Amino acid sequence: MITTLTKEDLIAFEEDIASEFNAGHIKAPVHPCKGNESQLINIFKNIKSQDWVFSNWRSAYHCLLKGVPPEQVRRDIMAGKSITLCYPEYKIFSSAIVTGSIPIALGAAINAKRNNTGECVWIFCGDMTSETGMFFECLKYAEGWKLPIKFVIEDNSKSVCTDTKKTWSAEKNFWEDSSNERIIYYKYSNNLPHAGFGVRVEF
Repeated sequence: MITTLTKEDLIAFEEDIASEFNAGHIKAPVHPCKGNESQLINIFKNIKSQDWVFSNWRSAYHCLLKGVPPEQVRRDIMAGKSITLCYPEYKIFSSAIVTGSIPIALGAAINAKRNNTGECVWIFCGDMTSETGMFFECLKYAEGWKLPIKFVIEDNSKSVCTDTKKTWSAEKNFWEDSSNERIIYYKYSNNLPHAGFGVRVEF
């Protein structure tokens, strides 16, 4: 296990960021992570220090569990980098562009296989992102070439403020009952807004 952070540690970090954001001390968007602490801690038990982790605009928990020091993550969020937290020295990369990290993660997996590095690549994405063409194409390529990559789908039933299932007129997410060994799928509930912590802040 990379870190010994607990659920309580993650929540305390998020609450600290929330208080700073609501006070107007962070001059850029922040996307809350709250609600999936236990699921992430269990997933990161299988992620090794040499593995790559790729994430999106809601990546603070991923960074902390990958081993990035909390004070470093906090400093970068305070500097307005919440949606683009990247730490190559800890082998974690995040992008605010929807699906932006997926093909990069695929490239890292190709490199790992070609050079027999022993690395595994983990790509974290939301439920709506998992319904996109980019996700399907990258998964298909990874399966065809047997690449060392895992696709972690974090389902909070939303795409920003839109209900994912209603968007596709579906009763459940496409991957909800998947038996694909490359897919790790879990549901969680986050009662906070897509961005911010419930207090209107003008930048």
